[in-house]
Amino acid sequence: MPTMDLRADIREFLSSRRARITPEQAGLPAYGGNRRVKGLRREEVALLAGISVDYYVRMERGGLAGTSDGVLEALASALKLDEAERDHLFHLARQSGAPRGPRRRRPTRAVRSTLQQVLDAISDAPAWICNGRYDVLATNSLARALFSPVLSDPRRPANTARFVYLDPEAAKAFFVDYDHIASDVAAKLRMEAGRHPHDEGLIALVGELSTRSELFRQRWESQDVRLHRSGRKRMHHPVVGRLDLDVESLELPADPGLHLTVYTAPPDTSTADNMALLASWAATEARPASS
Repeated sequence: MPTMDLRADIREFLSSRRARITPEQAGLPAYGGNRRVKGLRREEVALLAGISVDYYVRMERGGLAGTSDGVLEALASALKLDEAERDHLFHLARQSGAPRGPRRRRPTRAVRSTLQQVLDAISDAPAWICNGRYDVLATNSLARALFSPVLSDPRRPANTARFVYLDPEAAKAFFVDYDHIASDVAAKLRMEAGRHPHDEGLIALVGELSTRSELFRQRWESQDVRLHRSGRKRMHHPVVGRLDLDVESLELPADPGLHLTVYTAPPDTSTADNMALLASWAATEARPASS
């Protein structure tokens, strides 16, 4: 069965986080002007985390299995990990300690009918449900209108990551902050890989994007991770023009791995006016289908 190389992921993540911190940033004296390593040495990380050098070297080589939460917290502090990076470190450690052998992640089941009802009840804002692989599993009518360029891919389910990396010209025309979006997509996929390194759908997606997109390979190899959180998306819709939308992404506790994302326009703005145009256009597009 295909799988991620978990030990390699651990090694590259820890070494990349170590390389970005200078001794001065860590509050350590930098002895000698000619340092052969970029960032902290392994022994310096061990000192900051309060563990032996041999223990840290074993961890950086992929040996996180059995590491206590206290040691992981100390390591996260030594490497100045942010919240997403800390969570990623803990996910990698938990996966390292999981039993060996075939572990298939069940394919994402169809979105429950009650969740579709929730989406349809959100009539004034685009809303959709996606999984951690960026598969679009369910939408309301405004989301179908807003993301019509993304959803034009005949393959189902549509996938935002494929749109961003495999149709870059269309994605650059649609997302105003394309570079930021591309970085976020790769970082959130990296986060998902830490949680579910044996997800065959995720492995296949990462393999496809790595094979077909040099930009994705670069962003993936950065080892950056991000959480699904609130924010702002700036888009240029082909029909109604510029939209600066506030975004709220909520995990669905009854459906692990699924996120409900809602896009809203600040009141009394040009975006609010353009969203009203979008709603009118969506209603017009839906009418022939209904008839």
